[in-house]
Amino acid sequence: MLAAVMDYFRSCWGPRSPAGHRVRGSDVAGRQDGLLWYKDAGQLVTGEFSMAVVQANNLLEDQSQVESGALSMAEPGPQGTFVGVYDGHGGPETARFINDHMFHHLRRFATEHKCMSTDVIRKAFQATEEGFLSLVSKQWSLKPQIAAVGSCCLVGVICSGTLYVANLGDSRAVLGRLVKSTGEVVATQLSSEHNACYEEVRQELQSSHPDDPQIVVLKHNVWRVKGLIQISRSIGDVYLKRPEYNREPLHSKFRLRETFKRPILSSEPAIAVYQIQPNDHFVIFASDGLWEHLSNQEAVDLVQNNPRNGIARRLVKVAMQEAAKKREMRYSDLKKIDRGVRRHFHDDITVIVVFLDSNAISKANWSRGPSVSLRGGGVTLPANSLAPFSAPAVLSSIY
Repeated sequence: MLAAVMDYFRSCWGPRSPAGHRVRGSDVAGRQDGLLWYKDAGQLVTGEFSMAVVQANNLLEDQSQVESGALSMAEPGPQGTFVGVYDGHGGPETARFINDHMFHHLRRFATEHKCMSTDVIRKAFQATEEGFLSLVSKQWSLKPQIAAVGSCCLVGVICSGTLYVANLGDSRAVLGRLVKSTGEVVATQLSSEHNACYEEVRQELQSSHPDDPQIVVLKHNVWRVKGLIQISRSIGDVYLKRPEYNREPLHSKFRLRETFKRPILSSEPAIAVYQIQPNDHFVIFASDGLWEHLSNQEAVDLVQNNPRNGIARRLVKVAMQEAAKKREMRYSDLKKIDRGVRRHFHDDITVIVVFLDSNAISKANWSRGPSVSLRGGGVTLPANSLAPFSAPAVLSSIY
């Protein structure tokens, strides 16, 4: 009897599909399965999306968000979609800070400029970095270790038929594009990566620090900036940007022997601007936890050859299967390993797949569409601000 009553209320007040029908059993705020959080499908003003996060660290250091609807505070203002993947290191504080502030800054600058642009995005990154520097300054005396916390930052913005991809660090955005002559969907990487494993990144560091022969060091067969960190650009990591924070009481393993006059790491994002074409099917935004186990083309093939519903969760599963295979163990056994210990087998993994709908993108410029505000892990704004869930209620077991 109670179940029947609950079904009735869900049918009356549950979210609607794009066609206006109520969808029962939907995962408006996502679902949790052990260390995995996922939202199998959702509707954006520019298309559809699928999202999944699996935790490996003691505290989840990957943070992420999808925002869709108004991209400024002006009325009327541009409509579009914002995607953020923030891969933290040293702790979750910086990634959480970006999740709380980046989109707000973007909307503020888009309102001031009355448009979306690379300048708006660059200013949003700068304001987020400055905000975190201010936080470190306030907390330094009581919590000095916050100076050694940082985050990669990958942002995608779809607005007026244009895709902007801005990046710090080694998360990655990959486009799946149909080649009509062959019928293949090929992978195109849209983001620039800032990791010392790439020779061009080492050359960039050496040219910007010509007086420091130890700016990059090969340590245990891994190139690291000052022998400490692999990435060369980030939000946070203040101990390698401001010399006044590279001293006691910061832990000795983060302190450099010599002081530095210019910032060692940069917070200047690499921004690519891409005009979306009818043959562009989808974009995969993911932290490096995915790309450690899958190539760009392998990920694109998985998305192209499987149902949209649950595709982000499927990508996470395949990456974990590869991680298990590398350690000569069964995937089912890997799933039983708890957080913290799990980090010895794979990193936190965040995947957001955005499907590009040319018709929706062309209509979304200034017209109102479904509003979405969702964070990986299920932190959301009130449910009435979320997009309707369009996937079937019965979900296959993918994880």
